[in-house]
Parts: sequence; C-alpha cells; structure tokens
Amino acid sequence: MIHACTLAMELHIPESSSLKGKRAVVKHVIETSRSRFGVAAAEVSYQGKWQRSEVGFAAVSGSPGQVVEVLDAVERFVWSQPDLEVVAGSRRWLESE
Repeated sequence: MIHACTLAMELHIPESSSLKGKRAVVKHVIETSRSRFGVAAAEVSYQGKWQRSEVGFAAVSGSPGQVVEVLDAVERFVWSQPDLEVVAGSRRWLESE
C-alpha cells in the first residue's frame, strides 16, 4: 500500500525587502528539504509577495510511520530557519486504493 501526505507551511520573511530577497530564503528551504529529506517541494502561493510564501512538501512511502517521520523532520528544519517565521502549517493525507 502507498502512503502519501502533503505538508503546507505558510511563511513570513520579515527581513525581505524584495522578491529577490524572499526567493533566496525560499529557495534555500526548498532545495535543502529536497536534498536532505528526499521530499518533493515547491513554492505554491504568494509568489508575488515580498514577505510571504507558502511552501508545499510531499512524502511517499510504504509505511505511514516513515512518512510522518520525514515530514516531522522537514517541519523542524523549516521552524529552525532564522530568516523566516512560520505562520501556519497543515498536513493532508492522500488516499490510495
């Protein structure tokens, strides 16, 4: 059976004064999460805002525990970033037949 879950995190980047500055912070989060945790990741909302972003992550595994473990690690990593503040986060499990 396939177990898949998405994690959406809404972010505030208070020190950003341009889209270029915001994108540097968001790019670091996305690329590090992909390489370190093996998740799919992308900025999914607020691309035109200087200090706001929503980043989506997805993990897939044969074990639900493994998915939870990976997304927990991603969430801890994002929370640990000094250049941003987490505004909200949510998870959604995807059903498979």
